[in-house]
Amino acid sequence: MYLLISTLATFINIYSTLLIIRVLLTWFPNINWYNQPFAALSQITDPYLNIFRNIIPPLGGMDFSPILAFLVLNIIGSLLVQGVNSLANLPSFG
Repeated sequence: MYLLISTLATFINIYSTLLIIRVLLTWFPNINWYNQPFAALSQITDPYLNIFRNIIPPLGGMDFSPILAFLVLNIIGSLLVQGVNSLANLPSFG
């Protein structure tokens, strides 16, 4: 169980890094999102971001949905880290 939760926490950290890269790259309008590696990054991150784009539409040409996406991902990551810490403190039997 510890290994599963630890792996999920690591995955969330890596995915958060990919989201940060994706958001930062949107500041450069000349990037062609159909070329690699940008197409792969877009395919990995856009399904998650689209969930929040449906909740928060762009306001004044600015997309604020990544803020909510990061918030939810950080909350889940924090809960997983707390779970890992609590499992690590349990006494072992056997």
